Amino acid sequence: MSQTKSEFALALNQICAERGIDPKVVIESIKQALLAALKRYLGLEDYVLLEGYVVNVNEETGAITVEKDGKDATPAGFGRIAAQVAKQVIMQRVREAEKEAILGEYTDKIGTMVTGMILRFDGPNVVVDIGRGQAIMPPAEAIPNEFYRLNQRIAVFIKEIRETYKGKAIVVSRSAGELVKELFAREVPEVGSGAVEIVAIAREAGHRTKLAVKSTQDGVDPVGSCVGQKGIRVQAVINELNGEKVDIIEFDKDLKVYIASDLAPAEGLNVEIDEKLRKATITVPDDQLSLAIGKGGQNARLAAKLTGYKIDIKGAEAGKVALSTSGDEQFEVDALGLSSKLRNTLIDMQITTVVKLEEKLDEVKIAFAVLDIRGPEETDKAIARWHKKRNMAVEEAEKLARYQAEREAENK
Repeated sequence: MSQTKSEFALALNQICAERGIDPKVVIESIKQALLAALKRYLGLEDYVLLEGYVVNVNEETGAITVEKDGKDATPAGFGRIAAQVAKQVIMQRVREAEKEAILGEYTDKIGTMVTGMILRFDGPNVVVDIGRGQAIMPPAEAIPNEFYRLNQRIAVFIKEIRETYKGKAIVVSRSAGELVKELFAREVPEVGSGAVEIVAIAREAGHRTKLAVKSTQDGVDPVGSCVGQKGIRVQAVINELNGEKVDIIEFDKDLKVYIASDLAPAEGLNVEIDEKLRKATITVPDDQLSLAIGKGGQNARLAAKLTGYKIDIKGAEAGKVALSTSGDEQFEVDALGLSSKLRNTLIDMQITTVVKLEEKLDEVKIAFAVLDIRGPEETDKAIARWHKKRNMAVEEAEKLARYQAEREAENK
C-alpha cells in the first residue's frame, strides 16, 4: 500500500513539474477538498464546522489520514473516497494551469489577427476556436449586420483578456478598426513590409471604412499598392468583411489637401482650418453637397474621425452649415444590424435610438418599403433581435456583478 502511495506522490510531483504547478498548493487544495468530503461522509451539512478534525497528506508518501484531537480518526473506507477526491483536485489544477498557460500565450498575441472557427453561441456571445484556446466575441465586438453560423471560419482581432463571471477570457473583435489594418497587412506585401504605412483608420463596422496611407519608400504608390491590380487586394479585404465598403486615401501633410481628399468623391471644396479649435470649415458647391456629406452624414463623419478635426460643411450659395460632425457620434440603431441603405436612411430621418424608432415605426416602414420591399419585415426582426440581445447582456452583467461580489467576499 505504501509503495502505491509513493508512486502516486512521484506522479503528482512529475505532473506538477510538467505543468508548472506548486505541489504544496495542490496538497493544500486536496486537504480542503477532503475536509468537505469528510463532512459529506459523516452526513454533516456544509455549514457545520469540523472542530478538532485535521486532514494530513504526507508529501513524501502521499498517505492520507484524518485526525481528531491529535488521534487517528480515519473512517473505515474513507481511503477510496480520498483517492477519488485527490484525483479530481489534481485534474482541476492541471486544467487551471493549462488555461493560465493558454491565456499567457494569447496575452502576447493581443493586438494581432488570427483566423478562427465558430464553435457555439453562449448567450449573446459568439465562442470562437482560435487554435490552442477559445475566445469570446461579445455583441459590441461583432459586425452589427453580420450573421454567424457554426463552423464558419472568420478572421478576428485579439483585443484583450477580460474578467468574466466564468473567469478570465480571451476577447476577440470583428468590429475593431485594427482588424482592417491587419487584413491589409496580410493582403498587401508593401503594408506587411512597412513600405506602405496605414497612418489612420476610421470605421463604421459593417458599413464603411476610410483609411489614410502613405509611402515610406520612393517609387511606391501607396493607394495603388493597397488597391492591387484590377482591385484584387482591396477586394480580398472587402470579401473578408462581407461587402463592407473601403475607401483608400493618400495621406498628405497639407491638412487642407488631406481633408479635401477625405471628403471624396466631392470636388471643388474650399477648406479653412482653425488649428487651435481643431476645426475645419468646408465650403462645397451646391451640386457636390450631398456627396461631401454622404448618406446619413457618413462620408463627413468618417472624414472627421480620420483627421481628428471637427468638420462643418456648408453650401456655397446658402452659406449655412448643412452638417457639423466631430466623428465621435454613436448611434444605438447601429446595433440593429440593418443594411447600410436602411441604417443611413434612419440617420437622415434623425432616428438614432431604438426607442425613437419604435415611436416612429409606421413612418419608417413606409420609407423603407420604397427602398427595399423586405425593409419593413427586416426592421421588425432587427428590433426583436435587439431586445433579445439586450436582455441577454443584462443577464451577463448581473452574473458578472455577482461573481465579482463573491470574489471580493472571499478575499476579505
